[in-house]
Amino acid sequence: MEAGQAEAGAENAIARSLATLRARAGIDMAFGAKVNPDGRAMTILQISGGLTRSLSGLIITSGAGLGGKTLLLGRPALVRDYLAAQGITHVYDHAVEQERLRTVAALPVRVGNAPKYVVYLGNRRPLELGDRWLDALAPRLGELERELAVQEELNRRLRQLAAPTPNEPPALSEGELREIANELAALAGEVFDDGLRARLQALHQRVAPDHAVPQHRQPTVFLTPRETAVLEQVAAGCSNADAAERLGLLPNTVKSYLKSAMRKLDVNNRVQAIVAAREAGVIR
Repeated sequence: MEAGQAEAGAENAIARSLATLRARAGIDMAFGAKVNPDGRAMTILQISGGLTRSLSGLIITSGAGLGGKTLLLGRPALVRDYLAAQGITHVYDHAVEQERLRTVAALPVRVGNAPKYVVYLGNRRPLELGDRWLDALAPRLGELERELAVQEELNRRLRQLAAPTPNEPPALSEGELREIANELAALAGEVFDDGLRARLQALHQRVAPDHAVPQHRQPTVFLTPRETAVLEQVAAGCSNADAAERLGLLPNTVKSYLKSAMRKLDVNNRVQAIVAAREAGVIR
């Protein structure tokens, strides 16, 4: 039952986000693909604004097409004219052509270090998209990633609290239950979905009936995908030049993103930026 609730909660979160992203981007179509546990493929499950069923249930393999490229590299990818685009394979042209899509973007949705979903945004007329367009979508993508992370952590804790079988270790101690209660309280502050919040409240009541679940709070830091990517490279020990080469950017562009991230994190140097970003849960 809990597995079914987890699946439904994640799919509902994706469906809501597709509608929101489509509206914010002013674009014709949005669809979401769930990544397989092994990370080698994904399946398109939710569609908003489609004309046909050509994409529904389509299995995308890592490295194939635009979404497969995003899955392989773990970063956003976009093309102005999908059918004529270079740098991607064209094994899914038949499905894209039926939807009459031209400009398409594929955006990874991460939980932890790996993409769990890929969100596509497509338009039937060519559009000029760039970093500013991606940056405008970053807050909603960040909300979605946090919501999915909460779903995953909640389900892990539910499994811990389930009645043990003869082959499982003993029930949790009182101290462990208190620790879980504190974690649930922290998670509740990141919840955007009423259904998920209700599940958190019910579980929290089981673990710590005398303590209230805190009200939702808005996250304090919103970094764009490019700012996050630059910080990840810096945290890995890269210089600006190294980060630029890895991300396909100019060194001055990397420097600009790093300065912007430092300003948002309210820090003065690279080391402080890495520490602050980790504390905020932006990078690991």
